[in-house]
Amino acid sequence: MTRNSGLKKQTIGSCLTGALLAASAAPCFAAATHARYNLQEPNSLLGQDIYDLHTLVMWICTVIFVGVFGFMLYAIVKHRKSAGHQAAHFHENTTVEVIWTVIPFVILIGMAIPASKTLIHQRDTSAADLTIKVTGYQWKWGYEYLNGEGEGISFYSTLATPREQIDGTAPKGENYLLEVDQSLVVPVGRKVRMVVTAADVLHAWWVPALASKQDAVPGFVRDTWFKAEREGVYRGQCAELCGKEHGFMPIVVQVLSAEKYAQWVNEHKPKTDTAAVDANKTWTLDELVARGEKVFAQNCVACHQANGMGVPGTFPALNGSTVVKGPKEKQIDIVLRGVVHDGKPTAMQPFAQLSDADLAAVITYTRNAWNNKSGEMVSPADIKAGRSRGTAAVAR
Repeated sequence: MTRNSGLKKQTIGSCLTGALLAASAAPCFAAATHARYNLQEPNSLLGQDIYDLHTLVMWICTVIFVGVFGFMLYAIVKHRKSAGHQAAHFHENTTVEVIWTVIPFVILIGMAIPASKTLIHQRDTSAADLTIKVTGYQWKWGYEYLNGEGEGISFYSTLATPREQIDGTAPKGENYLLEVDQSLVVPVGRKVRMVVTAADVLHAWWVPALASKQDAVPGFVRDTWFKAEREGVYRGQCAELCGKEHGFMPIVVQVLSAEKYAQWVNEHKPKTDTAAVDANKTWTLDELVARGEKVFAQNCVACHQANGMGVPGTFPALNGSTVVKGPKEKQIDIVLRGVVHDGKPTAMQPFAQLSDADLAAVITYTRNAWNNKSGEMVSPADIKAGRSRGTAAVAR
């Protein structure tokens, strides 16, 4: 046996052993890493199309990688200088030129056809059963049901993870930074069109399991869609670097059966009677309190509770609060600009996106509800004056 033939058999043997070990370990490795490294399990037909396209392209890339680098390894070993191989010359070889032109062309066409089909499907927002406007704010999401069942419902969805978990003074929950006070609720099996925009900076509405992702750009309106195939709760996140609180803008979509969704609509629709009003309207205390109760139920009740007692240790009570019973200017500043503590924002985020009438109403309501019988009225003009006082959040 020559030295070269011995090396050849040793190399082949090592390769076969490695291949067998890799083949035997592949199923276990795939099962263990799928959930961690692959895309989320799709929950819509569009999501399945994207998932299948991703898998197809990955396999094509894998075959190309293995083929190219396998051939390179073979050429290095087989045609090494120490074996006495003389380099061949392929300059101006028509066969080689045709092969390395045709093969990439076929590969590209093989990927372009399914990719184009999926992209066209993804951009088709026509014939939607339900249209919802999504507005990104720093740092919350606003949802407005524009048509379909639930038309007229609107609310804000903000991070519900307790500040103690964020600061590391309490154990982190199962859905840390992926939980909100109010979820977006949609019916199963219905095409939902999402009209996406932003009020301040760039955001991006993204729920991977629903294969729905759209940038939210101030001054522009763009749309996307999804149709959930199964009931459940699906979580996403703002996918744009929108500021220092970028990681605090989760998205939660709750998919319900048609019956449960109709029940949810019936429970929430009366809470959204906050239609625009005449800016010159002269309000009475009773009118502001009545309107403020609805605004409170829509935007504040998740934290401060319907009885105004808040959540001890997490969200402060408004019933008997020194802020609510104190000078109205301070409460207006808090509602307009939020509260910071030790230089960090608290759960009390700004609500400047609400109208002057809604803010005046909800503040008036809190100053006259429960045991806070102040008899004091805050007018839209007070809110307008508060907006002109500055932009800094209130320090606590």
